[in-house]
Amino acid sequence: MAKFVLAGRADCPFYAKAEVLADYLQKNLPDFQIFKITQHPHVWEEWLKDLCEKNKWNHEDSPIIWRELLDRGGKGLLLGGYNEFLEHAQLYYGVTSSMTTELMKVIAQENLGSHIEKELEKEALKSLIDPLQVWITSASAPACYNLIPILTSGEVFGMRTDISITLFDNKQAEEHLNILAMETWDLVSPILRSVSVCTRVEEAFLHAHVVIILDHPTDGEVYTLEDCLRSRVPMCRLYGYLIQKNAHDSVRVLVGGKTFVNLKAALLMRYAPNIAHNIIAVALGVEGEAKAALARKLKTTPSCIKDVIIWGNISGNSYVDLRKAKIYRYESAIWGPPHFSRPVLSLIFDSEWVNKDFVATIKQLNTTGKQFGGILAAHSIATTLKYWYHGSPPEEIVSLGVLSEGQFGIPEGLVFSMPVKFENGTWVVLTDLEDIEISEEIMTRMTSDLIQEKLVALGDLIHFQPYQSENRSAETDEKTTLPTTDDNQENQRVSDGSEGKTVEQ
Repeated sequence: MAKFVLAGRADCPFYAKAEVLADYLQKNLPDFQIFKITQHPHVWEEWLKDLCEKNKWNHEDSPIIWRELLDRGGKGLLLGGYNEFLEHAQLYYGVTSSMTTELMKVIAQENLGSHIEKELEKEALKSLIDPLQVWITSASAPACYNLIPILTSGEVFGMRTDISITLFDNKQAEEHLNILAMETWDLVSPILRSVSVCTRVEEAFLHAHVVIILDHPTDGEVYTLEDCLRSRVPMCRLYGYLIQKNAHDSVRVLVGGKTFVNLKAALLMRYAPNIAHNIIAVALGVEGEAKAALARKLKTTPSCIKDVIIWGNISGNSYVDLRKAKIYRYESAIWGPPHFSRPVLSLIFDSEWVNKDFVATIKQLNTTGKQFGGILAAHSIATTLKYWYHGSPPEEIVSLGVLSEGQFGIPEGLVFSMPVKFENGTWVVLTDLEDIEISEEIMTRMTSDLIQEKLVALGDLIHFQPYQSENRSAETDEKTTLPTTDDNQENQRVSDGSEGKTVEQ
């Protein structure tokens, strides 16, 4: 009996080709057996390294194939990769593979989708035994009070997933946290397995599956912008270290609120590099503010407005992009079924309002944080978390702060809000959207502030200097209008929340 193990990266075309050949051999040869293992691309290299160290093998690529010799009392015998497996099949069984490269790629993507579905099923089954561990930092903040009822309602994780909530904050907040824990338990939620309080740093994030980073409550002291930026580093360094050390390997980290959201996400990625791909910055709060402002102008409800894109620094210099924005169920001379929509910009005839009033409204909300209280922060975090686990609405654009890989001309390594969709337990940046190019000046304006924030925070730059375009006038209160190059870009502006300000901690 020939027993082989075929393991590979779930999206590897050569694994797909080897899999089809192995299935053929198993089907046609009674003494040939194959056991298949797939790993997500994010964990494949580490998994392969551990496997080779354990068995003292030397192999670096996907797939890896070995023969089990357990019936002979020995460890597995490494065969090699795809080429070695193909040679073995030709030599011993007279069988080869003629699969095309295109078919290999198609099967590889199917394998990745199947792998993700199986992992989600495993997580769902596991949650029936072990509850999902949800940690909330700065749990004395008002947003936590509004977030807990949403998390325990079953709307976010589903009614079949039990959760355990841990409220984490400093020792001074312990009494408040105990009261909050009692109120949470009084909700009698059918999915809430337990609620606990943690004020000991060394115990933070133990076995966490989800970590929600909230803003610290204000203490009334006023700092310079530079002091506020630098004050974020110790907390993020500590949290990053503890999350990577104590949390579950697949932990999901959401940074919410209105204070240096992009910066905190970037610092957490710096100090927890092993989980950087699972750290995101929540942008739905700003998106909600923009939709509400548009709804008031159009005399409709915010939920009827979709596909508003938030670019850049979520809690600072951002660009609210209306070029893809649509409105549904709008009462006008043109009426259609529920799925019928119209471009928002085609319905706003007051360009003065778009260019001045709308921009001023978003700027004021972004700068001062007005109306971005506990309710909006909690709802935006919960909605983002729901999308992460169950997918965002089909064909809908969602704004999210993620680590740039150079999409849309954004410099690599910046945490930048951009259009995405959620599916299969992760997110995908919508790089195929048309007519959403950002002018060089606007991109430079946004990226300059993000780069400076990080440099100042890390001590590599002493003073923060707001970006000034070459042709900008001396007035400090004026906003820079996005150059109008075509109909899609008219009436668009940058919302800058970082210029010439001091920040209240």
